[in-house]
Amino acid sequence: MGSRSGRRRAARERSPLPPRDGLAAARLRTPPTGDWATVRDHLVARLPHVDPALIDARLAAGEIVTATGPLRPDSPFVPSTTLWLHREAPAEVDVPFPLEVLHADDDVVVVDKPHFLATIPRGSHVRQTVLVRLRHELGLPDLSPAHRLDRATAGVLLLIVRPELRGAYQTLFAAGRVAKTYEAVAPHDPGLALPRTVVSRIVKRRGLFAAVTEPGEPNAETRVERDAHRGDLARYRLFPRTGRTHQLRVHLCELGVPILGDDVYPELRRRADGDFSRPLQLLSRSLEFDDPVTGRRRRFVSRRSLQAWDDPVGWATG
Repeated sequence: MGSRSGRRRAARERSPLPPRDGLAAARLRTPPTGDWATVRDHLVARLPHVDPALIDARLAAGEIVTATGPLRPDSPFVPSTTLWLHREAPAEVDVPFPLEVLHADDDVVVVDKPHFLATIPRGSHVRQTVLVRLRHELGLPDLSPAHRLDRATAGVLLLIVRPELRGAYQTLFAAGRVAKTYEAVAPHDPGLALPRTVVSRIVKRRGLFAAVTEPGEPNAETRVERDAHRGDLARYRLFPRTGRTHQLRVHLCELGVPILGDDVYPELRRRADGDFSRPLQLLSRSLEFDDPVTGRRRRFVSRRSLQAWDDPVGWATG
């Protein structure tokens, strides 16, 4: 579904299956050619990690559908057809932190995201994500994010209630028309001249945890200010003008002051599932923008704080 025509088709096609516990049905597109006699044979070949008996059971129960209705175990394979089904969600460790709703109206929902909660389903994180939790808790099956925060990052996150408004709000972020302020706690380097603007080219490749800085046309820009310092620690205010993956973490690391609790920069550290200690000390403090629907100026501010700054002793011993 990476092509432009595929994206347009996905936008037109709406799942006949309602969300289940906040999780939307998966969408599959059959290939334009194939020698399978039935759609069941195609699914068994396409989903080798799924027990064929489960596919048979889903088909018998009418839980795999097209736009025209449920498929049967003997339904013939039809090329270039869209199917919907609910995937089995992986076993997940509950993230034991609440989502605080800062604001909600007919257009948007703004939440104060905790650390360790991913924005959208990805990999092993499905139900324990902001999107799935809120769709279920608020009864808003069409809710979608206007932007994303890393799983490790806490703070203000904006989501869109109605599908027809997605483009307007997502364009704000893509065009850099949202003023974003972050806070981070990292080592204090008295020799680091601040404020300054860091400009670089950051590339994040599929399958790798860490992004890298490469020569070439810059694509990442962050203004860095030292807000305060206390002993060996400093609190920094970060104003990103772009939104590359891990941008703030990479920029502070390259300045010689990697953010406390970072499991990726400067060294990759494996964190066990269920280890919620010493979270990344990075917070999306505020978002401010002109609302594309109402025209009003909006500003949303996180109520969270960073543990290493509020309780450095507890952080050091945690």
